[in-house]
Amino acid sequence: MAEAFYALCTVTALFCSLLLLRGYFRTRYKLLLWGGLCFLGLTLNNALLVADKLLFPEVNLFTWRLLSALLAMLVLLYGLIWDAD
Repeated sequence: MAEAFYALCTVTALFCSLLLLRGYFRTRYKLLLWGGLCFLGLTLNNALLVADKLLFPEVNLFTWRLLSALLAMLVLLYGLIWDAD
């Protein structure tokens, strides 16, 4: 059952990023860009979770998962601080 939740979280994050990026390309509002890029990083984080728990249980991808989440949050933080209009 956990496998379905991991996969569903990955698909949901990807869907959110696509919607945010589509909104950015329509309106050119920068916060949508930073939010979409953040969710792309969170999609990578969730994909690494699926790989860590399901595909390669003998390999520890915890550090890579944390790094991808950190980079995703830093992208959003950059956008909130420096590109706020």
